[in-house]
Amino acid sequence: MGRRMLGVAGLLLASGCSPASLLNGLAPERMAGEAIPYGDLPRQKLDLYQPPPETASPPMVVFLYGGGWTEGSRAMYRFVGAALAERGCIVAIPDYRLYPDAAFPAFLRDCALATRWAFDNRAMLGADPGRLFLMGHSAGAYNAAMLALDGQWLGAVGMRPARDLAGVIGIAGPYDFLPLRADLRPIFGPAEQLARTQPISFADGANPPMLLLQGEADETVDPGNARRLAGRIQANGGPVETRFYPGIGHAAIAGALSGTLRFLAPTLRDALAFMRVGEAGT
Repeated sequence: MGRRMLGVAGLLLASGCSPASLLNGLAPERMAGEAIPYGDLPRQKLDLYQPPPETASPPMVVFLYGGGWTEGSRAMYRFVGAALAERGCIVAIPDYRLYPDAAFPAFLRDCALATRWAFDNRAMLGADPGRLFLMGHSAGAYNAAMLALDGQWLGAVGMRPARDLAGVIGIAGPYDFLPLRADLRPIFGPAEQLARTQPISFADGANPPMLLLQGEADETVDPGNARRLAGRIQANGGPVETRFYPGIGHAAIAGALSGTLRFLAPTLRDALAFMRVGEAGT
């Protein structure tokens, strides 16, 4: 990797300005709809991104962002929606309720509602009806994994994960993180219910196909989360793949979805290959 490219990465990932704002400013313009309601509450809105008009039978992707269940907004991830749409996906990026206004499991209920919206509208939007994917980073990867593994959340909106999801992509997700850090205890509740908050508790092998992407240098989410979840799914005969990226940290693995930082890690390439989109090149 050249010194100039390393300098660009350092500027974008360590800038005093918001790195997401910089990446969004460089993203292609692919937004097709903004603040579309998927429910009745103020944060139950999503943004929609469309691929080039000549794209045939694109997959529908619901991208769930991270932020520790306490922060984040769909506007921060325009670069993700634009990158996936530019490569041939229809993308919905929903907001969902956050702590302290809401705690577990409110954010899972919101993500399930947003997924149902995508399921109901995929044909009208021109998506391949058999290719609905969930994708998330960090806390969003947790949300996606819980919807895929614990059938009660999608079941509450009339869906079944293994039947209705073509796959799930988790990027740097926490899937097995007990005991809780002190700052997470108010979000996930009393000790006696914590087992039901962990995706690994529901890894019985009956899940839709899953791809877990993880940076080996992640200091925010222990890479062991992905290894343990994949191991449990595999032990129970379920479909799961993993990709571990040496030297890549928690922010870089998501930033690499942007065209500007794509040289950092093959996050986009591996996600597209999993979804069988185009040539899945870099």
